[in-house]
Amino acid sequence: MANIIEMPKLSDTMTVGTLVKWLKKEGDSVKSGDMLAEVETDKATMELECFFDGTLLKIFSPAGSQVAIGAPLCAVGKPGEVVEAPAGQPAAPAAAPASKEEPKAPAPAPVVTAPTHAPAPVAASVSEQSRAVGERIKISPLAKKLADEKGVDPSTVTGSGPGGRIVRADIEAAAKNPKPAAKSGGGATFTGGAIGAKGPVQIERAVPVSTMRGVIAKRLLESKTTIPHFYLEIEVDAEPLLALREQLNKGLADAGVKLSVNDFILKASAEALRKVPDVNASWHGTEIRYHAAANVSFAVALPDGLITPVVFNAHEKSVFQISTEAKSLGKKAKDKKLQPAEFTGGTFCVSNLGMMGIPKFLPIINPPNAAILGVGTTVTKPVVKNGQIVVGQTLTLTLSADHRVVDGAVGAQFLGALKSVLETPALLLV
Repeated sequence: MANIIEMPKLSDTMTVGTLVKWLKKEGDSVKSGDMLAEVETDKATMELECFFDGTLLKIFSPAGSQVAIGAPLCAVGKPGEVVEAPAGQPAAPAAAPASKEEPKAPAPAPVVTAPTHAPAPVAASVSEQSRAVGERIKISPLAKKLADEKGVDPSTVTGSGPGGRIVRADIEAAAKNPKPAAKSGGGATFTGGAIGAKGPVQIERAVPVSTMRGVIAKRLLESKTTIPHFYLEIEVDAEPLLALREQLNKGLADAGVKLSVNDFILKASAEALRKVPDVNASWHGTEIRYHAAANVSFAVALPDGLITPVVFNAHEKSVFQISTEAKSLGKKAKDKKLQPAEFTGGTFCVSNLGMMGIPKFLPIINPPNAAILGVGTTVTKPVVKNGQIVVGQTLTLTLSADHRVVDGAVGAQFLGALKSVLETPALLLV
């Protein structure tokens, strides 16, 4: 009897997964440990592992479709064994021909949230102006990956492949002659037309909500409507921190060391949690759980939302270790290669918009954490030192806290401890 492989739960908040592409095709021999497909969750893109030996008899869900947890994906059994698609589950279509430069991959199908009417036929050469509103962009997996690497918006690219499919050569050509991006819905890429340019600001269209964006919307709405937020703000003298960072980066440049302000913030947050551990907690309905380890997560912006990788046991790591780990996690996050264990289990979160010039902001708590720290940009302005008005550099930190867990006085103590550590940053190197 054939073994049915179902959509697994690959993250704590996952309800559906998107099949990016199949790595095996019907009729292929497979064995336990082989990777069958790439699945995009609300957090990352992961590989689907096979746990049986045999032949891939049937693919029930085509590449590009969204599949609920527990729904059948494919069947593995003995060669020649007949397997019927489950009721209401369409079998995957045959793979479309691919160019010589790219591996064969099934043609993407509309996601379940796409409009129910059939899209208009696509011509052999499709421009962004002629794409139907809400229509899924036809792009090969290799071209999609290359577009992400080069920062090219596929919606602005004309496809030269079969049926208007965008291939690698199209992305490479677009990267050499970039067009204004037409993305919407928020993200990490901010591009647009020149000031005074004629025409619309972007192509009007309806885009199905991605799995990641849908989960973010649900969790943030839950956080803002069910958690009693309160906010505390403190101003930090950033000159000692900036001076130490410059010294270290200059002196250790040959060793490849390049510390960021955020590296110090992550380490300082862990030390402040050591001094005021009541903030390192979470609400669990009938109990408040106080955590022994300072597992500090940090927000990473992605084209379709954000994710919060975790630096575990940050209180036991040096600022150099945190810097190396944060850079590695940040890269994996942007490549959608984070594993669930790398973005779950945080006990405190840091969100930094300082690099974008934002002086201060009020972040939304990432449950079940009891608090999140908003980090603004360094501002040069007049300050009073030793009774004299001088030019100084300040940094504004904002703590959003869950009043069910953290009282105002506790939040103030935490920010006071954080300010003290950041204004004597040499202590972070001990």
